[in-house]
Amino acid sequence: MTSLKYLTGYQQEIQDQVASLISSNKLKQVLLKRYPKAHEIRTDKALYDYTMAIKNQYLRKSQPLSKVLFDDKISLSHHALGLHSYVSRVQGSKTKAKNEIRISSRLKRVPEPFLRMLVVHELAHLKEKEHNKAFYQLCCHMEGDYHQLEFDLRLLLTLEDLDCNPYQA
Repeated sequence: MTSLKYLTGYQQEIQDQVASLISSNKLKQVLLKRYPKAHEIRTDKALYDYTMAIKNQYLRKSQPLSKVLFDDKISLSHHALGLHSYVSRVQGSKTKAKNEIRISSRLKRVPEPFLRMLVVHELAHLKEKEHNKAFYQLCCHMEGDYHQLEFDLRLLLTLEDLDCNPYQA
């Protein structure tokens, strides 16, 4: 049976359903039916503009973002597809804070809802640093299908491990 390392936290029944879809070569079609094409956001500037539009809609009064970019160095070995970093620097008598969001370059060729889910996740860290109940409530406020999108992204990652990503060029 295929290793379902991205689904280990889910119920065995769900894992069995996914394994069944994989063994019958239907998981790829299921994802393509739900999400027919990859997004067109390929540059750091486009990603910054996309992220700022979401931030301005939901987190207008939160701390500013100094940088948003696709990062080739982020991998699943970090157990992440995105990183939010907060850096404080003392300059004279003032403390300057910079917030940066880095999204794995692996997400340049995925459906837009998956990118949105990850951007929402990283933006939620502007208000909530920990992955707690308030954090996930904020994620769901910004993206109503947050948990379904996270699950579907895990399905895509499983397909990638099988060299079966339907969105790769």
